[in-house]
Amino acid sequence: MPLQRSWVTSANTTEGDFPLNNLPCGVFSVGPEEPRCGVAIGDFVLDVTALEADGLLSLAGGPFLDVPFWNDLMEAGPAVWVDLRAQLTALLNEHSQTRERVEPHLYALSEVGLHLPFLVSEYTDFYAGRNHAFNVGSMFRDPANALPPNWLHIPIGYNGRASSVIVSGTDVRRPWGQLKGANDPPPIFAPSRRFDFELELGAVVGQPSEGMVSVADADAMIFGYVLLNDWSARDIQAWEYQPLGPFQSKATATTLGPWIVMRAALQPFRVSTPPREVPLLPHLQEPGPLLYDIALEVGLTPELGVETILSRTNYAQMYYSAAQQLCHHTTCGCPMNVGDLLGSGTISGPTKDSRGSLLELSWGGKEPLTITGGSRTFIEDGDTVTLRGHAQGDGYRIGFGACSGRVIAAHANPVGSGR
Repeated sequence: MPLQRSWVTSANTTEGDFPLNNLPCGVFSVGPEEPRCGVAIGDFVLDVTALEADGLLSLAGGPFLDVPFWNDLMEAGPAVWVDLRAQLTALLNEHSQTRERVEPHLYALSEVGLHLPFLVSEYTDFYAGRNHAFNVGSMFRDPANALPPNWLHIPIGYNGRASSVIVSGTDVRRPWGQLKGANDPPPIFAPSRRFDFELELGAVVGQPSEGMVSVADADAMIFGYVLLNDWSARDIQAWEYQPLGPFQSKATATTLGPWIVMRAALQPFRVSTPPREVPLLPHLQEPGPLLYDIALEVGLTPELGVETILSRTNYAQMYYSAAQQLCHHTTCGCPMNVGDLLGSGTISGPTKDSRGSLLELSWGGKEPLTITGGSRTFIEDGDTVTLRGHAQGDGYRIGFGACSGRVIAAHANPVGSGR
């Protein structure tokens, strides 16, 4: 599909994230005004709450956009999602007859505040990237047994905390927790020393379920995708995770990008999951291509420093798609809700410069990573981590914007003792 040209001229560039083909969904505010729904177009955000109120946007069963989140629109279903994109495209394309009425509802992205684009109902994080799972397993086990016995059969996941999901640009405070090194017989209570990022893509569930759904139905339930940083305290995790897995080590924060790229915008970039090393059971087999060709990168900027790109990889590296993850989530009868968030798991490629976490990039802290003006094994106070991603089209790209978070120092000891 070629670039769809818009009368918003900044949407017609080859390098911008937000052409007319994209129209990602967000929530924004101007100064002290209340947040409302908008879509990104070029260097602007279009106030779709105002468009709906003015009758320029009319969706059957609406209004859906008179609240500062996209959950009501998602709940309305796929037919409304299609109609929304069609009406917005008609209003914004270069031949539109309504420019004079629409243009007053544009606001420069540089002048607005961005908020979480949806109410997160529940959050589940997966461990579904083969390269990441193999790397982590190789650090702590014999590489011949790096993958757990179940890994090639099911997408492994754990239930996370929706309450700690935050929007890009929000500071992340270094967590306290129990730490136990190899030479520390009793654990100590201290700020995490091995705080890390994880490069992920989040799938936003736009339809509820009752009982198990098929992979194909799960795919149709997904409204769109967001950049996701699953902050991880590796030292807290190492002490707590046996036998039930991550808990406090993953509860500090999960940072989301401010834009939901709708599944329809990503349709031209579908690619197949990798060949199966072990045949999947029938209920998890793919009816067609379920991944996307989305280039991803991670940058780290020290306080008062310049950014270093740490890693470049692609969402196509995943072993299990979001649709397979969602299907698996429902197999026991677990209901899914509108606004549920599924983290893909860390997206790592096959080479060192494509690894999606500092745990892998520094190989557990044993191989410091060179950055401009210094080095890192794990994140230091004042560091800002930024995720970016886009799918490359014919003369345009479908981008996600930036997903950033700055790590700040831990609070003073809340109990007054280090043990």
